[in-house]
Formats: sequence, structure tokens, C-alpha cells
Amino acid sequence: MRVLVAIGTRPEAIKLAPVVRALEAEDGVVVECCLTGQHTDLIRPMLDFFQLPVHHDLNAMTPGQTLPGVAAKILSGVGAIFRQSRYDWVVVQGDTTTAFAAGLAGYYERVKVAHVEAGLRSFNLNHPFPEEAHRRLLDVFADCLFVPTMQARTNLLAEGTDPNRIHVTGNSGIDALLATCAKVTAERRPLPVPVPDGHQLLLVTAHRRESFGPPLEQVFRAVVTLTEERPNLTALVPLHPNPNVRAAAKVFEGHAHVHAIEPMEYPDFVAAMARADLILTDSGGIQEEAPALGKPVLVTRETTERPEGVEAGAAELVGTDAVRIVARATALLTNPPPRQPVYLYGDGQASTRIAQLLRYGRTHVPARKLAA
Repeated sequence: MRVLVAIGTRPEAIKLAPVVRALEAEDGVVVECCLTGQHTDLIRPMLDFFQLPVHHDLNAMTPGQTLPGVAAKILSGVGAIFRQSRYDWVVVQGDTTTAFAAGLAGYYERVKVAHVEAGLRSFNLNHPFPEEAHRRLLDVFADCLFVPTMQARTNLLAEGTDPNRIHVTGNSGIDALLATCAKVTAERRPLPVPVPDGHQLLLVTAHRRESFGPPLEQVFRAVVTLTEERPNLTALVPLHPNPNVRAAAKVFEGHAHVHAIEPMEYPDFVAAMARADLILTDSGGIQEEAPALGKPVLVTRETTERPEGVEAGAAELVGTDAVRIVARATALLTNPPPRQPVYLYGDGQASTRIAQLLRYGRTHVPARKLAA
């Protein structure tokens, strides 16, 4: 069985690395990785850390590239790979341009499509944009839908999806997180910035397109206000390279307790999550990871395709209003909730289930009860 795994962004590399390893462990499976180039500098450290091979490199991204331009390059590039050699499956993850375009290339070339992290829905095509459309369209033509939770399965069934295409596996990102957390804990990996004794740590990430401009400026202004009002608070803000994020981050200049730094390597970021007292983010993946580490998370979005965390009380939607963010963060930092890990999105065995389902059509690893 020949499998092509399409990887374009840093989160895809993290979440697909354990899937690649699990597929390599199965007899009779040949795995090749296709790097689309949707992310460049961000993804290279992930490839090195997880020792992921690159068999095909499309180098699709160029400065100032448009979404249609990137999608077209990936679609044609992956399609060309399928015409050169026979593949049984193309594996894509999540809701990126890479996932959608590579999956569509598989559909066009009659290569079966496996969608890891299928079934997520915010039910608003503009939040997040364009990810909500990507994942909905992928789930229409993918042959295997590997969903992280029972809620994701319910979403697909409500859309009339054939239940035989749906498999509840948990999320492979939790596989990567748990393994990496154990490693950085054993290494006692230090943080990239000093956090004084007795200080609480606020970890902040932001990258969503729909927040660019005034909404993101509000989020970053809230971070400044929190550090001004709480002298024992240090904020760590790894900055996405997008110019819109960098422009909004100028508000941090001159504030000693706000550390705006370059993107962190994945193991360093996991170490920061493990140390954090509160996480403020618009990331979907971090909404899954934070509960697994027992960390409260405020989500700077109006909607989420991961309602399980909100329903369990492990995450809270606060939007981008600075006043609301400050109020909720202050409450959680003043009266911290119990730090109890909650495994809503996986048990660390998702990748093994995915590999076995692709190879044999069944899995020998029973799925624990995941979030309903």
C-alpha cells in the first residue's frame, strides 16, 4: 500500500508526524511525505524535531501570494505527483489550504482521500476564514473521515454523511503533545525568556485572518493592560510572521513584562504551555492541547469548531474585546481553577488507530470514551 502524506503548515507537521510513524510501523506500507511549502521557516524545525522525511517539495508559497495562487500551485503540484506514480491513499490533516488542495487533487486523480481531524464545525463560513469552508468541502469527498470526538461524528451524521466513512480515533495532535511533554519535562527544558520567581505566566498566540486589524489590536492591548495591572504577571507572546500580527505587536514596545519573541520551536512551546498559568489564543490546536495539560484557556474568537472544551469548562470564548479579555483573565489568574488534565480530544493512540484503519479497514486499539 502506497500512501502520500501532504504537509504544508507547522500544525500539520506536528499532527501528522505520529501518523507517519504509525504508518511506517505497519507491514506492507510505503509512506512518502509531500511538503507543499505553505509554511517555510516555521515548518523546518518541526521536520527536524520529528525527523520527518521529505520526498516531494512543491515550494508553493511566494511573498505576497494569494489564497487562490497557493491553492492552484498545490492542486497542480500534488496532481502531478499522482500522475507520476501510483498511490492508494493521500492523507491530509485539518482545514488548511494544503489539506483542501491536496485532498482535491486526490479526488480528481482517483486516489482515496483520508481526512485526519474531520468533522469540526464552527457553522460560520467566515469564522474561521477560509478554514471552515475547507474542512466542510473536504468532508464531502474524502473516503475516510478520522474524527477526534463523538461531537465531530455527530456533525457529519447531521450532514447526511455515510457512517461507514466515519471513524472516531481521537486527535493525533494529542499523541504528539503527550510524547513531547514527557520529553521536555525529563530534560527540564528552560523557557526562552526569564520568568521571575513568584510570577504567573500568560502565554499568548494569535494568527487568525478574521482578527487582523482592530480586533487583534484589542487583544494585544488587553495583554498590556493585564501586565500593567498585575505586577507579578509575565506575558510570553511568540509572534506569527504575518505582517498584520507584527504590526499589531508594536503596542508591546516599552513594556518590560511582555516578551514578544520569534516563533518558538515546538518542544519549547510545549514547555511554555506546561509552565503557563493561563493561555490566551485563537488557535484550534491549542484549544485541544491546553485541557490535556490542565491549563485554562481563553479563546479570542467569536465561534469555535471545538465546543467540547467550552462545554467541559476547560475553555472559554471571550472574543477580541479588550475589556472582556482583561476581566476574564483577571478572574482566572486571581482564583486559578484546579489543574486537572482533561483528555477531551484523544488518549495518545489516535495515530495507531488511523494507520490500522487505513491498512486493514479496522483497528485493534479500542477507542476510549471521547468527548460527546
